[in-house]
Amino acid sequence: MKILNLYAWIGWNRKLRGDEHDITAVEYIQEIADIYKAHFPNDTVIVTDAHQYLLEHFMEYDFIWASPPCPTHSQVRYIATYTTEWEIRQTPVYPDMKLYEEILLLQWYYKGKYCIENVIGRYEPLIMPQEINAHYFRANFVIPPMTKQSRCHYGTIEELEARKDFDLSWYDITEKRKILRNCVEPETWKIILDAAIRNTSLF
Repeated sequence: MKILNLYAWIGWNRKLRGDEHDITAVEYIQEIADIYKAHFPNDTVIVTDAHQYLLEHFMEYDFIWASPPCPTHSQVRYIATYTTEWEIRQTPVYPDMKLYEEILLLQWYYKGKYCIENVIGRYEPLIMPQEINAHYFRANFVIPPMTKQSRCHYGTIEELEARKDFDLSWYDITEKRKILRNCVEPETWKIILDAAIRNTSLF
């Protein structure tokens, strides 16, 4: 199965899948992509803009996963903008509508299976998702119920490394805690990919 893993980050989402599939990962930040490649050397890792890569290559894959950046849609950014108690105040921004561009592209033109993950936003969704464990999933197949796993979201770097089973001490990079917090759970990804395989006639 040819899989496109967009906004792949350090790749923790695909940790439970082994090397049974042909996975192409797209990540924009070189140092993050290097961590991915070090942990999953059999994957093809491309350093480029995932949004543009999707437009140019989506027909080449059997399953597409995307977890695009979501801060401009989130409740947290809205609260941070207007709550004076917060240490850092943020200016209002336009929501990044690339999220909906990708959903509509795949809805209209793509013949394989796809899933786009995002946080629950502060507004009524423009395209209704499946809501599971405080996240939105837009997919063209039914995702089964999942048991919520502890993400250790507010843990220290050491606690997050233990939960994610990723040792970043070897890497001279900043914002290690943010990198670990933003990882998609591998249990979630495995359940979704298994459901996509069950719901396609290709395999």
